[in-house]
Amino acid sequence: MRIRLTPNASRDAVEGVAGTADGLCHLGVRVRAVPEKGKANKALIAVLSQFLDLPKRDIEVIRGTTSRLKTVRVTADAKDRSRVTDRLGGVEDGC
Repeated sequence: MRIRLTPNASRDAVEGVAGTADGLCHLGVRVRAVPEKGKANKALIAVLSQFLDLPKRDIEVIRGTTSRLKTVRVTADAKDRSRVTDRLGGVEDGC
């Protein structure tokens, strides 16, 4: 899934699904952590873990570790998949 991360925010929060000018959708996430030494990425994983109700080990930043636009892999078994899909809304299928 695609994420647009805003580091150094006033609070940790999942903002919702938004589109970009090139037609791609992403999930907007804000974290209080600063973007240095992987702190913002770790905070992103923690926020997504809580939002999706999954363990942190099931969430991994696979692309864009130094960029605001990231690709995150979420591993969910069959019983968690529908809950995760419902919470993510249109991120995977388009806005």
